[in-house]
Amino acid sequence: MPSIALRAVLFCFLLALAASCAKAPLTQRSQFIVLPESQTVAMGLEAAQQVKETEPLSSDPALTGRVRRVGERIAAQTGRDYEWEFNVIDEDVPNAFALPGGKVFVYRGLLGMTDSDDELAVVIGHEIAHAMARHGAERMSVQLGTALAGEAAGVAIGLESPAMAQVFASAYGMASQVGVILPYSRTQEYEADYIGLILMAQAGYDPGAALVFWRKMMQLDKGSAPPAWLSTHPPSQDRLIELQKDLPVIKGKYYHRNQND
Repeated sequence: MPSIALRAVLFCFLLALAASCAKAPLTQRSQFIVLPESQTVAMGLEAAQQVKETEPLSSDPALTGRVRRVGERIAAQTGRDYEWEFNVIDEDVPNAFALPGGKVFVYRGLLGMTDSDDELAVVIGHEIAHAMARHGAERMSVQLGTALAGEAAGVAIGLESPAMAQVFASAYGMASQVGVILPYSRTQEYEADYIGLILMAQAGYDPGAALVFWRKMMQLDKGSAPPAWLSTHPPSQDRLIELQKDLPVIKGKYYHRNQND
C-alpha cells in the first residue's frame, strides 16, 4: 500500500495531467477527470442493470416509444458511440437521470409534465448532455481528489495533534462538500442545460420550449427547494435566467437551419 505522501504526489500528478487534457464538449470548460472512460462506462452499465432490477420500468408502448424516439434523435447529435438506452420508470416522480455510457431514465411523473416533444427534448437533451460531457466521471474524480487531499492533510496535522486531526476531518468534510463538490455539481447542471439546448436544436427540436418547461419546474420549487448553496441543482428561476441569455444565440446558430429538415 503506497504511503499517504506518495498517494498525494501521485494524485497531484494526475490532477495536472487531467487538467491539461480534459475539456467539456461545446463549452470547452477545463475538467478534472482521472477515471478512464472504459471504467466509468462499465460502472454505468452495472448501475443501469441495478436500476432495472429494483425500479418499476414502464411497459406502456406509447410512453416508452416517445422517450426512445426523442432520445435517439438527440443522441445522434452527440458524436458519442455509446450504446444509448432510454427507459421510463413507472413512478409519479418529477425526475430523470443519466448514467455514464448513455443509460437514460425518465420518471413517468416528469414525462407527464411535458406537453410536447419539444419540452421532452429539454429533459432528455439535458440528461444526454450529462453523459456526453462525462459529468459523472468528473464528479467522482473531484470526490476522489478532495478525499485524498483531506487524508493527506489530516495525517500531517495528526502528527502534531491527534485531537486537532479529528476537528480538521469534521470541518474538512463539510467545507469540501459545500465549497467544492456542490458548486461543481451546479456548474455541471448549468453546462448540461446549455449543451442540451444545442443538441436538441441540432436535432430539430425548438429550444425555446425550455422556458415553458422550467417555468413549470419553478412552480414545483416553491416551498420545497433547499438553499441554493446547499443544493446540487441551481434553483429553476436561476436556470431560467441563464437560458434566456443563451437562447437567442442557440436558436439562431443551431435551430433555424434545422427546423425544416
